[in-house]
Amino acid sequence: MSSARQGADRDGPFQLRGNSFTMMVLKVNDPASPDFFTQLAVKVRQAPNFFRNAPVVLDFEDLTEETPRFDVAALVTNLRALYLLPVGFQGGPRAVQEGALAAGLTPMPAGRAAKLESAARAADPQAGAAPVPAPPPEPVYRPALLVTEPVRSGQQIYAEKTDLVITAPVSPGAEVVADGNIHVYGALRGRALAGVSGDANARIFCHSLEAEVVSVAGLYRVSEDFGNDVLKKPVQIFLRDGYLHMEPL
Repeated sequence: MSSARQGADRDGPFQLRGNSFTMMVLKVNDPASPDFFTQLAVKVRQAPNFFRNAPVVLDFEDLTEETPRFDVAALVTNLRALYLLPVGFQGGPRAVQEGALAAGLTPMPAGRAAKLESAARAADPQAGAAPVPAPPPEPVYRPALLVTEPVRSGQQIYAEKTDLVITAPVSPGAEVVADGNIHVYGALRGRALAGVSGDANARIFCHSLEAEVVSVAGLYRVSEDFGNDVLKKPVQIFLRDGYLHMEPL
């Protein structure tokens, strides 16, 4: 692409580009259960700042043709009443998928979404006939992101494609995020999310667990679920057999 064309694109009223985002997935096992929203509301109240206006993908994979019919639009409305924002769905029987589409939800792939340019070429092989140079390979190793100052309330720190090491306390209302592991050599308050790109081997280590929310590869716990054996103690947090575990160090 010429420099003149690039300049024209930048000066235009919009740009289209691919991107990736981490979103919460709500696995819907029994949408007809009378306890569905009661139990979900309890979870939301445990960490309101974590859930408020959070984009959500509804996972209907475990529903079958024998699942009692339910109103997907009503499900979406009730979720919005809890300040969750359903934006897409995965799987499910045909009737459920049709209801989700009618409710304005977008079908989402199970894995990482393709880049926008690749999706456009797949839809129209004649589009963009000019060869696109391959992107440079991702580095195999990135040094850990080291933070030596306290992480203040309202701050978010993201260690992209690497580990996050913090040698100071994390304040309530702060958020620390990493594609890899998170190490906090001090009190961990606020929110800590490790393995946000899906790395189930990521772990969280801290000298004093006082967090509002901890998460590894999308599975989370809120502070009300912490036992006295780990609260305000040195802890490691990790996934095993599909569950989030906490162990004293």
